[in-house]
Amino acid sequence: MRRQFSLARQLLLFQLGIVLLAVGAVAAVSMAEAQGAFERDEGTKLRSIAESLAWNDTVRQGIGPDVWHDSLAAAAETARGANGVSFVVLTDASGRLLTGPDAGRRADLGDSDGLRGKGWHGEVLTPARVLEAHAPVIDPADGRILGLVVAGQTYPSWPQLLAEATPDLLTYLLLGSALGVGGSLLLARRVKRQTLGLEPREIAGLVEHREAMLHGLKEGLLGLDASGRVTLANDEALRLLDLPHDVTGRPLRGLGVPDDLVQLLTGGGGEPDHVVLFQSRVLVLNQMPVLVQGRAVGTVTTLRDRTELTSLERELDLSRHATDTLRAQAHEFTNRLHTISGLIQLGQYDDAVNFIIRAGQAQEDLSHRVQSRIADPALAALLIAKASAAAEQRVELALDDASALAAQPDGQLVADLVTVIGNLIDNGIDAAPAGGRVGVLIRQDDHEVEVRVHDSGTGVAQELAQAVFTRGFTTKDGGRPRGIGLALISQICTARGGSVTVEGAAFTARLPRQRA
Repeated sequence: MRRQFSLARQLLLFQLGIVLLAVGAVAAVSMAEAQGAFERDEGTKLRSIAESLAWNDTVRQGIGPDVWHDSLAAAAETARGANGVSFVVLTDASGRLLTGPDAGRRADLGDSDGLRGKGWHGEVLTPARVLEAHAPVIDPADGRILGLVVAGQTYPSWPQLLAEATPDLLTYLLLGSALGVGGSLLLARRVKRQTLGLEPREIAGLVEHREAMLHGLKEGLLGLDASGRVTLANDEALRLLDLPHDVTGRPLRGLGVPDDLVQLLTGGGGEPDHVVLFQSRVLVLNQMPVLVQGRAVGTVTTLRDRTELTSLERELDLSRHATDTLRAQAHEFTNRLHTISGLIQLGQYDDAVNFIIRAGQAQEDLSHRVQSRIADPALAALLIAKASAAAEQRVELALDDASALAAQPDGQLVADLVTVIGNLIDNGIDAAPAGGRVGVLIRQDDHEVEVRVHDSGTGVAQELAQAVFTRGFTTKDGGRPRGIGLALISQICTARGGSVTVEGAAFTARLPRQRA
């Protein structure tokens, strides 16, 4: 198993590496500068020595036809000793050494053009690295090249250059190391405190677990910063809001989310279990602000998909309405039976017959009036059932004489009409006072079906005419979220390319016969 270093040790080693690299880079630059200074200063010095010796009369005469070896060697050694250079030697016109331990051997002059009468200085590669200066010895009588003065200085070694370049390098190294160690320890303590004492591998494990949990949640999770940019969105949130996968860091307002929903998500608060409609989904939002040191830096919102549950609730409501209708009809039928039984017991046979005829006639008239105007069986049955439910609440449900609707071959249109008409009638019955009235007008043309429901209640205030459809509207009290019915109507009408409006207590829905 590979050994794992603690965060403090990793930071310490990393910081020490940086310090050593910095000191090494400074040393390298300093050594390069020191070498350049050596070549510049020593080159000038060597050239001056060579030229001075080349103009010496003893040297000129000693390189004549009769070579004065002893005089030349003495002059060269005197120049070397007086100036502290590595060597000073002389050559004849052919470049053969006249002085020095290698006298008689041809001198290695490198790229020098001193034997052609020009002074030169530069590096010469011998067994040792040497900086040399060459000065020609010229016969003053005829300008002939007699020989060459070679003054040289051996390059200092790397340790010598390092010592000359940075005399206090060891001090800098120790000081930098001490500062690096101290800074690393302080930084490690600060980071460890901010990470709650967790090591990097533990932090990585937490991040992996966090990602697994967030993306494994069935609920959507959406995080926003104070400016409305997305900081976190799990897979379910992306699905529910139809967001792209590269959503992190982008403003929510530019991602195709409606403005009212953006306002709700970035509001930083709101009621719990807030119900909204987005496209074909019914979402329940719960939002909490994110506080850092008492300051709000964003929000986190959970999103639950209640679409299937809402569909089940609608089906349950339909079943409940059907049950209530049957109960109301059974109750009414029981009352009529009691009335008929009482009339028979009193011997009022003619009155009993007349009562039976009137009761049957009323029900038959209702069925005939509805079926003569509404040819679709499902919608006709819905209106008859709602009439019985309204009667039990002492509200009259009246079908307008101008109503006319043929049987619809499109099953989806029928289902949408059942939802729209049923919800509008229920709202009207709830809003109408006892003894009030709910009027229904249903008619069609070649392009659309118009549904108009008005009641004798107080109606909807003008300033709420849009809010009742965008977020749902209710004046009822209850424990669970309500006010979805009108929003569902708006959703259905909009999805078909139609509309729904309200003016006072009158709601008008228009549903195109062909879906947009």
